[in-house]
Amino acid sequence: MTILVTGATGLVGTRLLPRLVEAGIDVRALVREGKSLPAGVSPVAGDILDAPSLGAAVAGVEAIVHLAGVLRTPDTKQIWDVNLEGTRNLIDAAKANAPAARFIMASTSLVYNEDSPRPSLESDDVSPKRDYPASKVAAEKLLRESGLNWSVLRYGFVYGDDDGHIGQIPHIAQLLNLHPANRLSMIHHRDIATVTKLALQGTFDGHIVNTVDDAPMTILELSAIAGSPAAPNAAPLTNPWSGVVDGAFARGLGFTPEVRSTYQAMQEDAL
Repeated sequence: MTILVTGATGLVGTRLLPRLVEAGIDVRALVREGKSLPAGVSPVAGDILDAPSLGAAVAGVEAIVHLAGVLRTPDTKQIWDVNLEGTRNLIDAAKANAPAARFIMASTSLVYNEDSPRPSLESDDVSPKRDYPASKVAAEKLLRESGLNWSVLRYGFVYGDDDGHIGQIPHIAQLLNLHPANRLSMIHHRDIATVTKLALQGTFDGHIVNTVDDAPMTILELSAIAGSPAAPNAAPLTNPWSGVVDGAFARGLGFTPEVRSTYQAMQEDAL
């Protein structure tokens, strides 16, 4: 199987690509000139904002794994350009050059509404206020209406493999004014590979899929792991399900996380 991966040099891509190569997949990566890639990955020069560069990148592939995205920047135009217009360009290139390819798009559990009355389901209406998740919702809609064979993987809080992401939790909690008892559904890089390989097999065709492990973690726990314990707080917790998503749909389709909890990752020295 030959696939194209976008966002190959990002936090997720750099950890996913070697696992896909190890699985025997012929991996192309869309990269700007001068970017290095793991052994076994074929570079294809291009940029998702440069539509003419995408035709050759997708030609002949059986699947596209679209990881490219912009999250933390004050430049809201860049967020919308990359996350929405870049996705539009890639969809158009796939329709013109690889119409039978599976198009697997990475999205985020941040799309869910903060006042959900339970863990969020894939079928829930979403209306995020921040630009990053709002741009992802718009891109998901483009893909669902594209006529391509699609799937959308809504990641929980991604961590592991020395990516430093858990270390950012105290700052994120302060920025978003999170209560220590707020919980986040998590997903380890190892299981992003697991769920991506299932998607490449067609397991999730035509579906939005929450991609999370078995054990949401509190901000209190994550801050302690990050080395900056949160201050105790007995104030009532509002929006208790914010950040928690239901992973049952993926389990019903055959996904079983290899790293079932952040504590397992700690025990395996895989943070």
